[in-house]
Amino acid sequence: MIIRCDNCSVSLQVDESKIPTTIFTVRCPRCSNMLRANKDSAAAGSPASQLEASKPAPPVPNGPAQFEEKESEQEINQALRSLLSALQHGGAALDKDDEIGKKARRVLLCLGEKRDEVAAVLTGAGYKVYIAETPAQANERLREGKTGIMIFSPDFAAELGGAAIIQQKANAMYSSERRKLFLVSLEDAGTTMNAHEAFLRNMNLIVNTRDIKQLPLILNRALIDYNDLYHYFNEALGNQPI
Repeated sequence: MIIRCDNCSVSLQVDESKIPTTIFTVRCPRCSNMLRANKDSAAAGSPASQLEASKPAPPVPNGPAQFEEKESEQEINQALRSLLSALQHGGAALDKDDEIGKKARRVLLCLGEKRDEVAAVLTGAGYKVYIAETPAQANERLREGKTGIMIFSPDFAAELGGAAIIQQKANAMYSSERRKLFLVSLEDAGTTMNAHEAFLRNMNLIVNTRDIKQLPLILNRALIDYNDLYHYFNEALGNQPI
């Protein structure tokens, strides 16, 4: 029987003759995550189905076209800005807020009840949206290295401990890696843009579910501040802002 860790995606080979008939727990040797499994679900734990379940979170249907259009527009603007800068020595530069607001971004959603609503709002705003069903799918999408924003909620994959696994992963990241991930918690009781509470919980932004319709504006404002904070850090290391 093969068990795949939903945190680090390592595959574990377990001798079926030694597996109890009830639910059992295995500790992942790579990340120490505790995995629960059941012998009766051996078919679901086969290599093929495990790989299927742990594929990177897929993009929202119809979303890529809007994202590519925005990304193309951004590239054209950057080319024009470079040309104007060469001709006029920077005299026609765009306003920074406007430039960042038009940036094409990728966002990974690890949400429960509000998933479709958030996906529709962000897709309409030009984001490329990926939706994870499990922590393993989220982890595989992050491995790609192109997704800088993750939005999760307490009810994400609750049966797998989804929200706790995401928080654990963020807490375990090296600081240089953590700065490349903008972590957002979407919750019913949270106060939108409460920077102090977000800092205490090792997150970048808290958004109340009542403010979902304004999420693109909230994200844009928060990302402008975040990129300003790490401007010289990113410049020194050659990192792209989120």
